[in-house]
Amino acid sequence: MFTKYIQEGDRQRAVAKIYSQNEHTIKSSQIDRDALWAIRKLQAEGFEAYIVGGAIRDLLLGRAPKDFDIATSASPRQVQKIFWNARIIGRRFRIVHLYFNHDKIIEVTTFRSDEENFEEGNNNIYGTIEQDSKRRDFSINSLYYNPRNYQLVDFNNALEDFRKKRIRSLIPLSYSFTEDPVRMIRAIKYHVTTGFDYERDVKKALKKNRGELEMVSTSRMTEEVNKILSSGCACEIFNELKKFKMLAYIIPSYSIYIDFPEVEKALKELDEYVRSSKKEGLPLEKSQMYFFLFRSLITLPFADSLNLDEKKKEVFRQLKIFLSPMTPPNYELERTASLILQAMGYKAKVQKKAVAASSARKKPGATLGRRSAAAEELSKSKRKKGGRGRNIVKEEVTIENAKSLAESHDV
Repeated sequence: MFTKYIQEGDRQRAVAKIYSQNEHTIKSSQIDRDALWAIRKLQAEGFEAYIVGGAIRDLLLGRAPKDFDIATSASPRQVQKIFWNARIIGRRFRIVHLYFNHDKIIEVTTFRSDEENFEEGNNNIYGTIEQDSKRRDFSINSLYYNPRNYQLVDFNNALEDFRKKRIRSLIPLSYSFTEDPVRMIRAIKYHVTTGFDYERDVKKALKKNRGELEMVSTSRMTEEVNKILSSGCACEIFNELKKFKMLAYIIPSYSIYIDFPEVEKALKELDEYVRSSKKEGLPLEKSQMYFFLFRSLITLPFADSLNLDEKKKEVFRQLKIFLSPMTPPNYELERTASLILQAMGYKAKVQKKAVAASSARKKPGATLGRRSAAAEELSKSKRKKGGRGRNIVKEEVTIENAKSLAESHDV
C-alpha cells in the first residue's frame, strides 16, 4: 500500500491510499468483459476510468455483482463520441448508458464535484476523482478499481470500514437523508445484506428523518421496493424497516400486516424463490414476487357469487390497494392476480409476460401510462373524425363494460 499526495502551497496533503493486487481480493477476471472493454476504450482516449460502487463492495464481500458501474473523467458528450452504443439520460445529473445484448446496460458516470450547494441540489458540476469519492452515499460504496494496473484506490478509509464492519455516511447527515431520502432505505438494505452495523450518527439520523420518505416519488419507491424483493433478504429488510418505523411510509397498507405469522412465512418463501432462481440462473418475475408477497392477504369473501373474470378483477383491486402508492405495470398485477387465483384452486390463465406487456401497449382496452382506456378510445374517435371531437357521443364506461382490469380499476 502506498499513499497518494497532492501539493497545496508549500505542503503536501495525503488524499488516497492505493492498494496493489496482492493487498486486496479483487481480480480482473471477476469483472464483466463489456465493462473491461469500456474502461480500456476510455483509457485509450486519455481519460481516467474505474469500476466503482456496489460492484466493488460485492466483490470484496465475495459475492457476484449484479451490475458494473463505471466512473470516468470524460464528460457525457465525450463518452457518447467514443461509444456507438451510448445514450445520454437524466436531467438533474446527466449520465451515459451503454447498451449491450440481452438487455444489459452499463452505467457510465462523470466524476462529480463537491463544490455544489447540497441544499440547492445543483448536481451538474463535474469534478475530479477525489471530489467524486466524497459524493458517494456511504464509504463502502466509495472504492475505485482500475483493472488495467489492478490497483484499488481508497479516498475515504473505506477498507477500514470493511474491516470494522460499519456503515458510515460520507455526506453530512444534516443533508444526506433530506437531499435523498432513499439513502435511508439503502442504509438499512446494506445493514441486512452485509451484516455491518450502523455508525451511531447514522442510526440517529435514520430515526430523525424517516418522515422524509413521504417526499419520494412513486416511481423511485417502486424501484426500491422491487430491489428489496429481488434481494433474497426481503424478510429481514422489511423487519428492519418496521423497526425504524419506515415501512408505513413505503407500503402503508401492507405494513399493517407485517407482524402476522402468515406474512413472515410468505416473505421467507419469497426469499427462497429469489435465491434458488439466482442460483439456477433463472430470471426473476415481478409478478411471481408479488404473488409471494400478497397471496396470504388476498381474500374472496363472496367468491360463490362471482364468475372467474369478476374474481380476477377483485384480486386485482386488492393488489392495487396493498401496493399503493407503488405503481408497477398493470400487466404484472394481472399476472399476479391469475397466479393467486390458481393457488386458490381456480382455473385462471396466466398470460406470458411478453404477450401481456404487448397487450398493455397495443390493445384498445389497455391502459397506456396514466391514461385510461376510455380516454384512449375517445382519442381514436377524434382522430377518425379528423376534428376536435365535436358531436362525439362518448359511451359511459362502467365496471360491466370495462375492457380491461386496468379500466375497471379506473372506474
